[in-house]
Amino acid sequence: MASSKVANRYAQSFIDTSVEKNILARVTNDFDLVYQSLIKSRELLRAFKSPIIKKETKQSILAEVFGKLISKDSLDFLNFVIEKGREELFVEILEKFESLKDEHIGAVKVNVITAFDFSDDQKIKLQQKFESHLKKSARLTFKVDQNIIGGFIAKVGDTVYNASMLHQLGLLRKQLLQHGITLN
Repeated sequence: MASSKVANRYAQSFIDTSVEKNILARVTNDFDLVYQSLIKSRELLRAFKSPIIKKETKQSILAEVFGKLISKDSLDFLNFVIEKGREELFVEILEKFESLKDEHIGAVKVNVITAFDFSDDQKIKLQQKFESHLKKSARLTFKVDQNIIGGFIAKVGDTVYNASMLHQLGLLRKQLLQHGITLN
């Protein structure tokens, strides 16, 4: 809980700075690159979280890996986080930054799980449905899970929209059992 508040303060502070300097779009791209790198490289994440590795070494790693790929403002902010000894919160800070940025620009992230790959047309139609329903710009990310049989499951913040065949079959089974009808 306390770490969440700290991550929120750091993210909010840099959102404010980014908006003030008119660099929000650039910083968003930078932070997405850093976030994806940390998620995909356990070794890199472990290095930043390690209490044994000195701050200066962590800052050198940061400069070596991201120095030519991200803006000076983004690099300075991440170095500041290391300087304050909060680098173990990198992932949480970056996630909170994305959430606050979406809130600032009136957008929402929608994580969609489908039983099969949607066509581009289906993706556009689903995005339009969510934008119409949520009254916000929607950024959809897709993942395939064949276990849901058909349809989709979408998560927006804490809200889940379950339009999967697996869920519908479960509801039908429950309804049949409530009315004394046995299956088998």
